[in-house]
Amino acid sequence: MDVKKLQEKLTRKKVSVWEKRDRKAIDEYSKGYKKFIDYSKTERKAIEYTVKELEKEGFKPLNYFLEKGEIEDGDKIYYVNNYKSLFAIKIKGSLTNGINLVGAHVDAPRLDLKPEPIVEDSGIAMAKTHYYGGVKKYQWLNIPLELHGVVIKNDGTKIDVSIGDSEEDPVFVISDLLPHLDRRKGEVSEVFKGEDLNLLLGTISISYDEEIKDSVKLNILNILHEKYGIVEEDLISAELEVVPSLPARDVGFDRSLIAAYGHDDRICSYTALTALLESNPEVRSAAILLTDKEEIGSDGNTGAKHHFWITVIKKLLKLQGSSNIELDIDDCLINSTLLSADVSAAYDPNFKDVHDPANAPRLGYGIAIAKYTGSRGKAATNDANAEVFGKLRQIFNENGVIWQTGELGKVDQGGGGTIAKFFAEKGLSVIDAGVALFGMHSPYELASKGDLYETYYAYKVFLNKN
Repeated sequence: MDVKKLQEKLTRKKVSVWEKRDRKAIDEYSKGYKKFIDYSKTERKAIEYTVKELEKEGFKPLNYFLEKGEIEDGDKIYYVNNYKSLFAIKIKGSLTNGINLVGAHVDAPRLDLKPEPIVEDSGIAMAKTHYYGGVKKYQWLNIPLELHGVVIKNDGTKIDVSIGDSEEDPVFVISDLLPHLDRRKGEVSEVFKGEDLNLLLGTISISYDEEIKDSVKLNILNILHEKYGIVEEDLISAELEVVPSLPARDVGFDRSLIAAYGHDDRICSYTALTALLESNPEVRSAAILLTDKEEIGSDGNTGAKHHFWITVIKKLLKLQGSSNIELDIDDCLINSTLLSADVSAAYDPNFKDVHDPANAPRLGYGIAIAKYTGSRGKAATNDANAEVFGKLRQIFNENGVIWQTGELGKVDQGGGGTIAKFFAEKGLSVIDAGVALFGMHSPYELASKGDLYETYYAYKVFLNKN
């Protein structure tokens, strides 16, 4: 018996992307991604960037086709939902045959300004914040921060705010306690309080007349009024997000990694977008779905629980001549497959004890496919059917996609969720597949350029196939 041949036949060998792919192609693709991730500091900016790229490649808004009154093979259509989620599709055949979809989310952990944020204490003006998503609070102290978002004035005017991403702009900081004075003890969650994440805004008074109260705060309000024409009450009807002022950078002597804010999950959003733009669906339509609010449970009218995209598909079915929309939409959903494009936790040798080394994905070994997520006995997960995994495995293997399995830590160690279950409950076949990261949810996450490129390639192969 030739044991070596038997081993080769029966066992699975993980393959490095760097062994199989062209380094120049990986680096070139990474350059485009770094431009995207540096621009897309918020979900609104990510959708804005996506629309621009779609329109460059001939995609038109849904209303264009509604006015036209029909759609046909080859049409490229997009729809933006409330500025923060998006559905885009390339039409191929009857929609009742199903759609190949890649679904990702464009929100990321951050700090949001409270409705009445600006306060003054001891001659220092600060902004009160509320953290969004799962963060380690101490990671946000004494790093440069930017402020992005929109303010809706009393007359309905929308003001775009973007401070910190230009070299001419100031940045913001949340101060930390110096080690010489820090004698705090206890759990990290007890030492670092959410209410203490106050953004430093300024220290100069508008007047040194003692009768003028909170004169430093008044100076900040005056600066905002002069620049944006807003008053304090306008901040109540605003979405202002505090994000790291840290540009994407190559990491390591070999430049194999990218450090950036918002890899989770904009890295899967970008790979999905570029895959769709370059796709050529063979049998049925190909689409991407970018959603908001995944980091806080996918609630709201821009999250994955809001099925705005189903309404879009119903309108497209009507444009295809459907005479029974309700039956046809059911056929469309049941015959569709969605890759829940989200990141997973890569095996980190600095923290071996939280991983199962046999099942944890590795940096540089391709797209990570997770049959399930959830926690504590697979609670709150999709847990994909074996048939779905089998079909995807077949497609990837036949087209040379480098893939690996993934999970979010050891059993009972932790866990998390994705948007997968919200689509599975509508009848779609769903499985999670995305990029493995170091430092997920930190202000500066790490991803492999190889995995970035391979995930793009995997999504493109999936969108092209039946």
